[in-house]
Amino acid sequence: MARVLVVEDDRDLNKAYSIILRHEGHEVVSAFDGQEALDKLTDFEPDLVLLDLLMPIMGGLEFLQQWEKSKRQPNVKILIFTNMENSPEVAEAYKLGAERCIIKSWTAPHNLARVVSDSLAGTSKTKRLKASKTKTPV
Repeated sequence: MARVLVVEDDRDLNKAYSIILRHEGHEVVSAFDGQEALDKLTDFEPDLVLLDLLMPIMGGLEFLQQWEKSKRQPNVKILIFTNMENSPEVAEAYKLGAERCIIKSWTAPHNLARVVSDSLAGTSKTKRLKASKTKTPV
């Protein structure tokens, strides 16, 4: 399957996402902030990065800025996983190369593997999940 870097500061969520993705056969490496994620990229080349935006030490936007400067792994899929719908931070993440924003509170953990698989296969119907008045879980 794929190599996935999970960057999430909430240890319980990070563990849950990692377990779910490993169960689907993905190789998973975890990081708890953007700096740790950048450090792990020296030894791990992911196919996909699942990235929270709000984290201590280095947040998701700073991570993306550093990623952009390094021009590393241009074909890696970046999925933003946040609860900040339609925010300036999410818009900036798209400018920095994120391909999709997934709203945590709308996404049941057991559906995460499907979202990741769809993104890896290039079958996501839209570039981003837009917030609407009707909140439909993924």
